[in-house]
Amino acid sequence: MEDINYLKLLSNQYPNVPAVSTEIINLKAILNLPKSTEHFLTDLHGEHKAFQHMLRTASGVIKYQIEQIFSDELDIPEKNELATLIYYPEEKLNLLKNENELTREWYKNSLNRIIKICKEVSSTYTRSKVRKALPQKFAYIIEELLHLKKQDQNKKEYHDQIISTIIEIGQAESFIISLSNLIQTFSIDKLHIIGDIFDRGPNPHKILEELKEHHNCDIQWGNHDILWIGAALGQRALLATAIRITLRYGNLELLEENYGINMRPLARLASHYYKKDIHHKFYPKEINKELDEKEKNIISQMQKAIAVIQFKLEGNLIKERSEFHMNEVLYLDQIDYEKGTITIDEKEYELTDTHFPTIDPENPYKLNKQEEKVIEQLSHSFKNNDKLQNDIRFLFNNGSMYLRYNDNLLFHGCVPLNENGEFSSKEIDGKEYKGKKLLDFFDDIIRKSYSYKYEDTDYRDWLWYLWRGELSPLFGKNMMTTFCRYFTNEPSLYVEEENPYYKARENEAICDKILKEFNLDPENGHIINGHTPVKEKHGESPIKGNGKLLVIDGGIAAAYQKKTGIAGYTLTYNSAEMRLIYHKPFISKELAVKEGNDTVSSKRIVKFTNKKKISDTDIGDKLQKKINNLMKLLEAYNKGILKEKY
Repeated sequence: MEDINYLKLLSNQYPNVPAVSTEIINLKAILNLPKSTEHFLTDLHGEHKAFQHMLRTASGVIKYQIEQIFSDELDIPEKNELATLIYYPEEKLNLLKNENELTREWYKNSLNRIIKICKEVSSTYTRSKVRKALPQKFAYIIEELLHLKKQDQNKKEYHDQIISTIIEIGQAESFIISLSNLIQTFSIDKLHIIGDIFDRGPNPHKILEELKEHHNCDIQWGNHDILWIGAALGQRALLATAIRITLRYGNLELLEENYGINMRPLARLASHYYKKDIHHKFYPKEINKELDEKEKNIISQMQKAIAVIQFKLEGNLIKERSEFHMNEVLYLDQIDYEKGTITIDEKEYELTDTHFPTIDPENPYKLNKQEEKVIEQLSHSFKNNDKLQNDIRFLFNNGSMYLRYNDNLLFHGCVPLNENGEFSSKEIDGKEYKGKKLLDFFDDIIRKSYSYKYEDTDYRDWLWYLWRGELSPLFGKNMMTTFCRYFTNEPSLYVEEENPYYKARENEAICDKILKEFNLDPENGHIINGHTPVKEKHGESPIKGNGKLLVIDGGIAAAYQKKTGIAGYTLTYNSAEMRLIYHKPFISKELAVKEGNDTVSSKRIVKFTNKKKISDTDIGDKLQKKINNLMKLLEAYNKGILKEKY
């Protein structure tokens, strides 16, 4: 018999015919359970509160269950209140307690309603999986409540007595909280984050803490995630860029208070060289809070100081790494420091800011002694910061450039194409990389850069290329024009041309071609992207390629909401359908609890003719392979090839 050595190993786990038979029966039954719900989010950009709200509400999944279960039993305000209780049980209970609403009748009704919902959302899982998710202190009682049948009249009094006793002994609130948390867990089985946890918003570290606690999530890296991975590994140009963007959005506390990184060396440098140099283009964007004038001035000086350091470091990289084929202009070489002008493509432009006290016109890309000292101190702080390193380790271990999962292809930005719709090719060390092979190359580079983080290698410079290189699948533009935005008033110099992918993805045939390139079936597969905010208010649709491609970056980050007109898209995918969710801006948890208004609108993308089962998923494929091996083991026992153990 083939695979006899493997079967011998398998027999240690299943030592006899009854054990094998039981597992085969169990696995075949699991294959016929409904496919559980996946939840897709992207471009979170540090907006922890909005992200947390989307998790708690499961992007409308819980509200949908309430509508289905209590369609005729509850009115709209009652449904909203029940939903809010499940999203924020502790906060809602405290509010109702202050309003003297927590009567015995209220507890009884609320417990019964929440138990109904919990039964429904847990019904797609095995008892074993449900049991593992139960809180230890109430596990036995909750399991009894979840598996009592409505039609079982013999146990109605048993059920009612459990509820009465829970209320009598003062445990109703604890049960409501536990059951609400279970509903949140069971509503979503798999969470996909399609890139960009960092930058713009103030609390990416809190998002990572949530993800670390999540029962089942994966991450497809975005360009801003790679920026922070590179910064944490000490790649100096990325380090300077991460600090500059953090200052740009007024999030100095993220570095100083949340990660405990000492920013005083940079503040001293800025104060020394740019004390009287406060230019409006370096003022922080006040997206999440207001800053006083003194804070604005200090941050603007620090931002300019680190920006100049960034431009110097990047110029050196452009010169040293010719294989990157960067389209960037070496701006510091093109400045006439006496006239205060810059020449680009043989045309002269006036600079809006001509104060460059740390630049030597004869050697503009050389850091002066103070700048060199500051960047070394910051590099040391980033590389030796335990909290940051722990976050980056999680991001690295749970991330990838792309993911094929249940017929769908998930990646943050693009698969680079040329104008003819063919995959763009990049030569690296004498080899051509394009399509899937290009993304695989970069995935490998990221893993090597992290694996060899204590060694002096060139891998980390490739992370900088991923941040802003022309054929980076994460950047997807021909160049980055940050210098021109800071130092000129000429909009034509700000243009960053998108890769042809972003127009081509409107074409269904191109989407099919990409799916085939990644060995997915175009008939059933979808491409799910982030990275480019969809301008909903200007009529742009997130649905591309005749429904084959979905762009779910709709402005979760407050910084993008003026562009998009909404507060983000999310996507859910269950056994019956894929549904695109449109979100309104999240104001505050307090308002959500008080008003109970969690209005989201949604659009069905696909409704499946036959409901999908576990057997139709990637997990189903793995279970079927295990069943096949167990059948071989059963045959080996029955034929006497292997001896049973009892």
